[in-house]
Amino acid sequence: MPSPASTFSVEDLSLHVLSVLNASPTSTLESTATLTYPGTSTVIDSAALHGILLSLESKEMVSFTAVEHDRWTLTPEGAEIAASGSHEAKVFAAVPAGDEGISIADLSAKVGDAVAKIGQGKAFKNKWIGKAKTGNLVRLVKSIQDVTQDDLKVVQATASHSDPKVLVELKKRKLCDKEKVTHYKLAKGPKFATTLVKQATDLTVDMLLSGAWKNLDFKKYNFDALGQEPEGGHLHPLMKVREEFRQIFFEMGFEEMPTNRYVESSFWNFDALFQPQQHPARDMHDTFFLSSPATADRYPKAVMEQVKQVHSHGGYGSIGYGYDWKEAEAEKLLLRTHTTAVSSNMLYKLATQPGGFTPAKYFSIDRVFRNETVDATHLAEFHQVEGVIADRGLTLGDLIGFINVFCQKMGVTNIRFKPAYNPYTEPSLEIFSYHQGLGKWVEIGNSGMFRPEMLGPLGLPEDVRVIAWGLSLERPTMIKYGIDNIRELLGHKCDLEMIQNNPICRLDKKMGREN
Repeated sequence: MPSPASTFSVEDLSLHVLSVLNASPTSTLESTATLTYPGTSTVIDSAALHGILLSLESKEMVSFTAVEHDRWTLTPEGAEIAASGSHEAKVFAAVPAGDEGISIADLSAKVGDAVAKIGQGKAFKNKWIGKAKTGNLVRLVKSIQDVTQDDLKVVQATASHSDPKVLVELKKRKLCDKEKVTHYKLAKGPKFATTLVKQATDLTVDMLLSGAWKNLDFKKYNFDALGQEPEGGHLHPLMKVREEFRQIFFEMGFEEMPTNRYVESSFWNFDALFQPQQHPARDMHDTFFLSSPATADRYPKAVMEQVKQVHSHGGYGSIGYGYDWKEAEAEKLLLRTHTTAVSSNMLYKLATQPGGFTPAKYFSIDRVFRNETVDATHLAEFHQVEGVIADRGLTLGDLIGFINVFCQKMGVTNIRFKPAYNPYTEPSLEIFSYHQGLGKWVEIGNSGMFRPEMLGPLGLPEDVRVIAWGLSLERPTMIKYGIDNIRELLGHKCDLEMIQNNPICRLDKKMGREN
């Protein structure tokens, strides 16, 4: 039985090809050729043989041309029929001569159910047998010629047939099949030999100094080869959608906020946003608090006193929350739960910049952290997209109008708003878009106007209004790339091939209809 080529080295196989050519100056080798070793034989598949011939050709030891053609081979069932006869012939042979015939049940018992089922139909079609009034099968002719067996023997002997219709019928019956075969016509090259000399691939300093290069056979450089494609990094789909959002913000004149500080104090994350210290979001079940270091006072004391006053006693038109505000709670360090912690800090810097307040438009897209139970739609770490506009005289109409423009640039045109509650915005609006695929309205973001109780302590003028909105980055990415489970998009279950193969993101009208 032939041995697989993998049991022999490339050098052994190359030498055998050379020995075959040496024995016959013009040789032809077939893909999946069998080369005979002393006492055994080995089968070389097409890819391996082609590689060996290319290597020998590069050394000018051989030249070759490849010729492809079709070859018909019998399936295991076809080979069995070629040897023992077709199903219809076996059925005819099982039906006795005379008027008595044989019952269908007896026929099945005699030749087998499979042969009887297939053979009856073919025998009836050929008018070899018929059915008597008794229901038995009887012969209609005295003798037959098993054409199917004869045709299969021709295919077996010649790998083809003179009548293409016969081949089509045999293939339809799954008795034969067609395969591509490559023949390699070989000829000796100018440097033909029956032995292999290892070629040098690089010219080294030692070769030049010693003069050894003069006696070496160097491998030719293939300047047409593409070479190995270098491995490179691939942008994650989240980063592709993130860049598309960034370009929308830049087109609308926004400035990107610095968001590289993941660890934030509770003051900027909660207190400066007029979120009370007893709010459930501050519980360890909702927020990741740091243990070392556990606290920091990275906030201006003057602003802290203003925030404390508003929380405890009110101000700027508010009665406050009326509780004993504690600085120890504000000092606690945490992984920021939203990028609004960055927005509050930026608004403070805007209010206290040299020359006083000037209108501004800020945005941020970065990671936030919440102590969530991970499932198909939630992660403990995700991305938030946030936009903030600060100017004099802004109204709720400006917020709604701007969100409509922003969403249109995303490709989302069917928008609705619903009143909501946020500790630091009033009024607050949830943003909904109609999802054609789900057939219902789905929430895509949140928005509102920052409360005076939040803006006043930061030092902003009384007539300044700030509108803001936010949405996740993961949800539009999942919709855009057809991902159902957020854990397949981000985290240890993320498929690296998905990252490598997905195209760049373009938020267009098509995506808007899908939303």
